[in-house]
Amino acid sequence: MNIIEKLEAEQLATISEKRSLPDFSPGDTVKVNVWIREGARERIQAYEGVVIARSGAGINESFTVRKISYNEGVERVFPVHSPIIDSLDIVKR
Repeated sequence: MNIIEKLEAEQLATISEKRSLPDFSPGDTVKVNVWIREGARERIQAYEGVVIARSGAGINESFTVRKISYNEGVERVFPVHSPIIDSLDIVKR
């Protein structure tokens, strides 16, 4: 194990202690509550859609959520361990 892998493992351990996300996979419908900053104020915005992909591993893991908004498909990629994610709820498996 090289130095970079050790540092990533340590960071992942500290992040995992603070919060944990439920186990989800592609095909699940999820609601991701994300912190949004608009000027001087911050708020939580819900982004609900279907998980279409999970990629990466460890601290670099991410997932893609697709939703239909005003008859347009919108996809957004979220890093799993991002501090902007407030919570993730599974709506339907």
